[in-house]
Amino acid sequence: MTERTEKDVVSTVKSADADYEESEGTASVEPVQYGLQRQMKNRHIAMISIGGVIGTGLFLGTASALRNGGPVGLLLGYCTVGSLCYCVMISLGEMAAFLPIPGGHITFAERFVDSAWSATLGFMYWYNWLIILPAELSAAAVLINYWNTTVSNAAWISMCLAVVWLINAFGAGAYGEAEFVFASIKVITISGLIILGIVLDLGGGPNHDRIGFRYWKHPGPFTQFDGIIGAKGRFLSWWAVMSQAAFSFIGTEVVAIAGAECKNPRRNIPKAIKRVYVRILLFYLGGVTIIGLLVPSTDPGLNLTDATAAASPFVIAINHAGIKVLPSIINACILTSAWSAANSDLYCSSRALYGLAINGNAPKIFMKVNKRGLPWVSLLFCGAFGLLSYMDIGDGSGKVFGWFANMTAIAGLLSWFGIAVTYIRFYKGLRIQGIDRKSLPFRAPFQPFAAWYAAFMCFFVCLLSGWNVFLKDSWDTAAFVTQYLPLMLFPIVYLGVRSWRRTCWINPAEMDFKSGLQDVLAASYDEPPPRNIFERIWSWMTYCLSARKF
Repeated sequence: MTERTEKDVVSTVKSADADYEESEGTASVEPVQYGLQRQMKNRHIAMISIGGVIGTGLFLGTASALRNGGPVGLLLGYCTVGSLCYCVMISLGEMAAFLPIPGGHITFAERFVDSAWSATLGFMYWYNWLIILPAELSAAAVLINYWNTTVSNAAWISMCLAVVWLINAFGAGAYGEAEFVFASIKVITISGLIILGIVLDLGGGPNHDRIGFRYWKHPGPFTQFDGIIGAKGRFLSWWAVMSQAAFSFIGTEVVAIAGAECKNPRRNIPKAIKRVYVRILLFYLGGVTIIGLLVPSTDPGLNLTDATAAASPFVIAINHAGIKVLPSIINACILTSAWSAANSDLYCSSRALYGLAINGNAPKIFMKVNKRGLPWVSLLFCGAFGLLSYMDIGDGSGKVFGWFANMTAIAGLLSWFGIAVTYIRFYKGLRIQGIDRKSLPFRAPFQPFAAWYAAFMCFFVCLLSGWNVFLKDSWDTAAFVTQYLPLMLFPIVYLGVRSWRRTCWINPAEMDFKSGLQDVLAASYDEPPPRNIFERIWSWMTYCLSARKF
């Protein structure tokens, strides 16, 4: 079979669409015009891809991960999940750069797998973003408790929730501007903390205590999970980090969801995908390495289940070094990360619900948009779930944060599993239809092996995520439900929808690579040259970050 380039595909779009409509026995109709508008600029997507969803999972959630796994267990857990994140993102990036359309991978699943897979993947992804929103708001309450534990958490949650609602109410443009500012603060903060951590570790703090690898020796590189002595206990301590690490990485795929609302998507999305490894290597792995060097896994401040626990590992380390004032400044910066992450959560959940609606998997009322391209019905419905964060008032912020983090991690990993399977089908469809991958705007490396690795490992981590529940003397219902509820829902929803609709997997020769492609090409253009020194500096920075050096 001869290979076709993207140009060949585009040239047959109109005729292919007409043939498709005729084969379905329907008259030709005007294509559906969705209301989302491309309001995000290059700098918005660039900064979102670098630091958009760096949030409380890294700044706060690593406390529990260090406590459970020890410094080496923490690092290995983040390395493992980081490799999954990279494989999923390059798979999704190839599809999203080729077709940056509303619904992102939910729509891709409709085209390349079947409608039941799309419905299930869309439901799990929407569920993930619904649950992570109150998780971030719960984390914000934990962070504010660092300064004040006398005022009810309801006040802090209300304040944070109002900010998130207000930003999203102004549409994708306002979201992009807010995330540009928030992500800039987070990137500066985590970069500064890594540099400060190196200085403190080498004895450059006020107490001149040269820490080195002291805490890797005592209390040790791994914890002995649940008192189990030996290699088994160390292995289980590493595995206990997985869910928390997944919570930290989940959300990286926001770049693909934003593809339908960004300008010049065929240029900006590939650049954003190529920056993912920067975030994984520098911010996540660099950050957890520093945390493991500066804070012992036995530090009592790492216990977030206590309602009074209100410090991230970074703040704990700075306090140990005897630095005054700075802990409050860092905690304030971390608080903005909670706002930022919650802002992204509401944006993604509303767009995921919108994607479900346009694919016929949710009521059509959620397709409604205003004249500014804001899916306001979806936004209002999803925003209401932020009220779940008020559960903090009775149970303690740290405990509720842990519950939501567990559910988010498993739902997110299942979404990654669904994305990997969708890419495997996409890859097969390209090969069967003779479309040359070299002609795509972004061609992911290591494929299709990266997608197979991601699919297997995501499912495996989900399956064994709650194993520690069965080791405890007393049954923990809350832990079992939060770990395994999403895993049980996935096959139930998929088999239920497939039986109801009587669908089957799409034949690779019949996959739709054409619909919407013409509109995407029309929205693409060559970027104008930099007009001043500031634009030249920004262009140089983004070029360096997006260079093809995997």
